[in-house]
Amino acid sequence: MNKAVIIYNSKTGTTKKYAEEIGEYIKAKGFDVRLSSIQEYREELLDKADYVLLGCWTSGLIFFLQHPQKDWNDFAIKLPNMPDTKMALFTTYKILTGSMFSNMYHQLNGKLPFPSLKLKSRNRMLSENDRKALDSFIG
Repeated sequence: MNKAVIIYNSKTGTTKKYAEEIGEYIKAKGFDVRLSSIQEYREELLDKADYVLLGCWTSGLIFFLQHPQKDWNDFAIKLPNMPDTKMALFTTYKILTGSMFSNMYHQLNGKLPFPSLKLKSRNRMLSENDRKALDSFIG
């Protein structure tokens, strides 16, 4: 059974709900899914993970300078090198994501491969396009 680990940072619960939606969808496809906030993260959670999905809420000015919040950056530093794991990034936002994904990936400092999937949501729900993208990602 394939293992997917979803780790998120949520301020108001929106990103947590989106992470749960992603997890439920992948679990329905027959995956072993582990879900954790960055505050509850333990490195052993990633043991034998085939897929890692990392998410946070979009911080920054309304139209530019979007970036992960400091807690997420501090978490990213703790991640082990996992070059053979398929990786996805996800974020929730109010208006625009701007440079959010590139800034998230930059914080990972090459520990994980370039994301094969980037998901974003304003309303914390999986869209039909999100489902299709996840199907392709977990293929």
